[in-house]
Amino acid sequence: MPTEIFQASRWTRGNFLFPTIIEVSDKAVSRRKRSWFKQDQMSMSMSKVASVHIKTGMVWSEILIESSGGSDPKASHGHSKGDALRIKELIENAQSELARKPES
Repeated sequence: MPTEIFQASRWTRGNFLFPTIIEVSDKAVSRRKRSWFKQDQMSMSMSKVASVHIKTGMVWSEILIESSGGSDPKASHGHSKGDALRIKELIENAQSELARKPES
């Protein structure tokens, strides 16, 4: 599965200059948030993703990705509904592929 990149809208709070970016690959899901002098990047292995929660509004959605390790859930707001649903679908498909693979 090729890596897909989703960028939050610049019209939502906290995303005007530096929008949040979510990358989903078959191995991991990453969230990047820049600011003026630093970059915050969180990466989580697909096998460690416990749940994906989507809150949708009239236009924008908030995505909440929880890990099975018990750390704080990673949130990203300002994504379109279509992007939020696609992120959830990609994560669920990657997890089902991991479950089907026989362990070596």
